[in-house]
Amino acid sequence: MEQVPVERGELGAPGIEEALLGGERKYTRQQVAELAGVPLERVHRLWRALGFAAAGDDDVIFTDADVEAAKLGYDFVGSGLIDQELDAAMTRALGHFLSRLAEWQVQVVWDWLVKQEGMNVDEFDIARVVEATMPTMQSLQNYVWRRHLVAFAGRAMTIEAGVEAEERTQIIGFVDMVGYTRLTRQTDEHTLINLLERFEGLAADTISGHRGRIVKMIGDEVLFVADTPSEALAIAFELGDRARQDDGMPELRTGLAMGRVLHRLGDVFGETVNIAARLTSIARPDTILIDTNLAERVRGDRAYELRSLRASVRGYNRLRAYALRRRESDRHRERSSSRDR
Repeated sequence: MEQVPVERGELGAPGIEEALLGGERKYTRQQVAELAGVPLERVHRLWRALGFAAAGDDDVIFTDADVEAAKLGYDFVGSGLIDQELDAAMTRALGHFLSRLAEWQVQVVWDWLVKQEGMNVDEFDIARVVEATMPTMQSLQNYVWRRHLVAFAGRAMTIEAGVEAEERTQIIGFVDMVGYTRLTRQTDEHTLINLLERFEGLAADTISGHRGRIVKMIGDEVLFVADTPSEALAIAFELGDRARQDDGMPELRTGLAMGRVLHRLGDVFGETVNIAARLTSIARPDTILIDTNLAERVRGDRAYELRSLRASVRGYNRLRAYALRRRESDRHRERSSSRDR
């Protein structure tokens, strides 16, 4: 059977659209506003905040699901639980994160399609595959979301008295791969993608394993947050150990800083974040640098060695950096433990 090339544009067939959108496109923006009982400008702001391209007044691109979503969002703000300013920020964040998830999911399906030898697109009913898999995907995503809600709710209940949930003392960590920019010029695309996936898997497994949380992956770098010094240090040392055991994985360098951290819509901000980033930028390969606050918590612990560094950190002329190492006996014990995993 002759193989028919698959073009990305062909994946936008009406059957697939209806399966994903839950119905046909039949309303203009004005009609959505009227049916939902929502101001027209509100519908426009919601659409743009979610990250979708602007729709003309006469464009018939909306479905019954859009009407329901507009009504639900409007009623939610009307309940008084959140104000309009926070609503706009939450909507932008939701659109941003879910667009990335959708892009990844479509890419997975696309990669699978192009690898099928003898695939004839005309004979392959993609719409049926979408209809069959959508309920499972929705159930799994809902499950993961609820489990994360439980985890974050538990953390919120244990925040020290008098401290706002959005701002508290934590440890911020930056870890990046040394020489990644050079690798992008010398390595083919497949090898580079494989390396990034291994790094992401290594980071996710290690950070979650020590009760930390990944804030975001930025190419060759991971930003994470931990609630206690012991958790942050365990993450940093294990990441280094496991990277050394992975053939082909570049050396890592880490910056850790302890202090007040501002949380907003899944991201972190503040001086502590900036200091951790600066420390990472001056760290040598296979080293961990920490700030003064964290060094004070570690000092006196016989499991670690601290060495004060004279380092110039951009924007922080008086910042002192400390190189952190495990004592030799503890390092051998940790490596043995990692090999036994």
